[in-house]
Amino acid sequence: MAPYMRLRQICLVAPQLAPVISDIAEIMGLAVCYRDGNVAKYGLENALLPVDTILLEVVAPFKDGTTAGRFIEKTGGRGGYMAIFCCNDPDERGRNANAFGVRTANVIDHAPYHGVQLHPRDCRAAFIEFNHTEGSDDILGAYPPAGPDWQKFIRKDLTQALTAVEMQSPDPQGLAEHWGKIIGVAPSGDAELKLPNATFRFVKGGSEIMSALEFRVTDAASVLHAAKARGLAVAGDEFLLGGVTFRLS
Repeated sequence: MAPYMRLRQICLVAPQLAPVISDIAEIMGLAVCYRDGNVAKYGLENALLPVDTILLEVVAPFKDGTTAGRFIEKTGGRGGYMAIFCCNDPDERGRNANAFGVRTANVIDHAPYHGVQLHPRDCRAAFIEFNHTEGSDDILGAYPPAGPDWQKFIRKDLTQALTAVEMQSPDPQGLAEHWGKIIGVAPSGDAELKLPNATFRFVKGGSEIMSALEFRVTDAASVLHAAKARGLAVAGDEFLLGGVTFRLS
């Protein structure tokens, strides 16, 4: 199988699912495709919304002592939780990361799905996961974490794509090079990692976090109006939701 690497999913974390999920759905014109009962064993509940072929997930802890809960405490709730990539060989990507000191935190093996999660402290800024679903290299094919028929919930009237992920660091070039080594994509001179379906942009900031998501929308004014109507602080073409800045283009 030819090597490939695509952004498959972004996971945000919130103290409670409500109202974050309903805010995202209402403001961005998206629909929840799945709530995964399997995450309960981690002390979490979740919901996923497809943004074209990239899944946007929100997880919330419902008991003490979860990794997600500790993430909220450590960051004050600011920053995205996970960047999840689909590729031809997650184990190879994991071994490659292990070879330069990035530990494997968790391996998920629910055939036909296989995922390798790397340790967030070693990744810096956010968790990285690589996964592959056997027999599903079509971007609209089966993806078990999003439920049996996630494709039917794609809504493109308002939000057409998640185009970029902004990562903040006191050393953006250094973080870009580190993530580039893990993902296997060389950064461009302006500290960007370009994947076939999204760009990771690394910018100067006080701490290392996944700071913003950029969306291509058909009507930015109506999205911003909806954000204001739901009580969010809007500045220019962006607003804060689920711990990250939603930026429109």
